[in-house]
Amino acid sequence: MSFRLRVTLLAAAAVAVAIVIGSVVVYVVVSHQLLGDLDRSLRGRAGLVRVRPRVGPLAGLPRLGPFGQPGLVQFVRADGSGGSVALPGRSRAAVVAQGGAGPFFASGRVDGVHVRVFTAPVGSGLAVQVARPLSETDHALSRIRWYLAGVDLSGIGLAAALGLLVGRTALAPVRRLTSLAEEITRTRDLSRRIVIERPDELGRLAASLNTMLGALEASLEAQRQLVADASHELRTPLASLRTNIEVLAGGKELEPAERAQLLADLTGQIEELTELVGDLVELDRGSRPLELEDVRLDVLVASLVERARQRAPDVRVAAELRPTVVRAAPERVARAVSNLIDNAVKWSNGEGRVEVTVADARVVVRDHGPGIPPDDLPHVFDRFYRSAEARGLPGSGLGLAIVRQVAETHGGTATAENDPGGGARFTLSLAPASLSPPP
Repeated sequence: MSFRLRVTLLAAAAVAVAIVIGSVVVYVVVSHQLLGDLDRSLRGRAGLVRVRPRVGPLAGLPRLGPFGQPGLVQFVRADGSGGSVALPGRSRAAVVAQGGAGPFFASGRVDGVHVRVFTAPVGSGLAVQVARPLSETDHALSRIRWYLAGVDLSGIGLAAALGLLVGRTALAPVRRLTSLAEEITRTRDLSRRIVIERPDELGRLAASLNTMLGALEASLEAQRQLVADASHELRTPLASLRTNIEVLAGGKELEPAERAQLLADLTGQIEELTELVGDLVELDRGSRPLELEDVRLDVLVASLVERARQRAPDVRVAAELRPTVVRAAPERVARAVSNLIDNAVKWSNGEGRVEVTVADARVVVRDHGPGIPPDDLPHVFDRFYRSAEARGLPGSGLGLAIVRQVAETHGGTATAENDPGGGARFTLSLAPASLSPPP
């Protein structure tokens, strides 16, 4: 069953239920009104009856009938005698005549005629029963039932037609959304957008889908660009590896020093490829959902500073670490900070000083190298971007791109600037945690 048909059926069912309930209410109200009018008439006729005590049978009591206008009036003694017609409530009428019960109404059939009877005391030891046929009332209610049934059927039919129209009109934007989604699936064209100028829920749905399509398009474009950049970066070391391997496999006698240099080149190229592949894997990890926890940033950075001191003993790595807690994925933040420290050490040319500061959910790494050329400053966090001065240094060109990705996925920022005192200064800002750091 299609969604439009379900909407149509639900709308028709809702209207049908409302119409039926309304018809039942109308019928009950009209029925009570007609029966109430008849009861007031019977009560009024009973009030006009005046009986004087007589000796002997009740032959002198007034009797109207049979059932017609104005109906039937008969009297019942306390012993149950009197009254030639067995009206509904006859046995209870004797109790009323005795004074043991009050007036009451009753309905029933007498000789096939549906009647309404009112019984009330009218004197010492007597009760009067006033009866009128319900033929007119029953006929009126029967006609009302037919009228209401016709109204119900017409209303349900109209509700079904209107439900179909409303379903077709209201779901037209949904059909357009479905058609566009199917077309995008078929053509893989993520540049398409939904044009629906509506301030309602469907408009917000269209806006959300457009946002999702934009994000998917940007993600796909980033993946394509990453593949293209990686292919370009891999081409040179692979070609160099192939050349060196061909030289080794060519059977040419090499001097021991030349052979050692060739093997060292191969080892360096393999390490460069390994680093590049590792950075590519790290970039891919950065696009996945993070598992965040409260992290002591100062403690994490302290371990990274100690490792940098061991790997580059000629560079003085100074640290000023204040207790701070951030909400982060520790492995990802550790990789970003490690990249910043390694970058600073690299630009120290094996000597000099690197300063690492942690405070207020920020990590600041400053080197005392040549600084960043103004033309290169806006691009230092771009993937595979390497300035002219950096092309002779080891690295894949992805380290700082990983830093920016880590910052963005944690809701923070990564910035680079030249320090007024010389060298470059990089700042990684993260979101602080709700917990306060211990003293």
